[in-house]
Amino acid sequence: MINIAIDGPSGSGKSTLAKEIAKRLGYIYVDTGALYRSIGLYIKEHQIDPKQKEAVIAALPNIHLELTYEEGKQTVYVNGVNVGDRIRTPEIAEITSTVASIPEIRSFLLSLQKDMAARHDVVMDGRDIGTVILPDAQVKIYLSASAENRAERRYKELRAKGIEITREEVKADLIKRDHADETRETAPAVAAKDAIPLDNSALNLEQTFEAAMEIIRKKLNEILPNRI
Repeated sequence: MINIAIDGPSGSGKSTLAKEIAKRLGYIYVDTGALYRSIGLYIKEHQIDPKQKEAVIAALPNIHLELTYEEGKQTVYVNGVNVGDRIRTPEIAEITSTVASIPEIRSFLLSLQKDMAARHDVVMDGRDIGTVILPDAQVKIYLSASAENRAERRYKELRAKGIEITREEVKADLIKRDHADETRETAPAVAAKDAIPLDNSALNLEQTFEAAMEIIRKKLNEILPNRI
């Protein structure tokens, strides 16, 4: 199986890029962030304090996650219920950043993610894909952009969904989350040593895609000539 890992900070465009790569290559796209956010949503809806580590861990046996692909799109179900866009709010993002630092949460999701990669050609995006989830991935890309650029993208995305928020609030949330993700003890959000860096601050989606595909072609042709 071919595994492509795309890591990077929040708002860098990881998910958009990974979806496009998977679509063009005919691979399966795995949105790992959606899995963590789904746990964050469960914690919120069951009024569990995300900072109470033992309470969060105690809730795990009651959480059943299911990944399905409907009309070519990944859909996450929590205990049989489609979470939809309810996991995409800034509040859920903040809760997710807190619970994602808990080692037991990461272990809880690890087998699900590894199983997908073992059975399919996948494009997986997140913050520790190349370092922890898929350390043997044939291609690793670390996608980044400036905080200002990422904040503007996320602001437009949230406003398009009808979420009332200011640019300043979005930027502050991104910076806060960057710090939490980069400094957590378990699986910090850092680039894998063998990841290829790609800064898309000055690139649009198509330019980012072409740059990423050039990296993918070069890496795969080194090990599997004429694969793509």
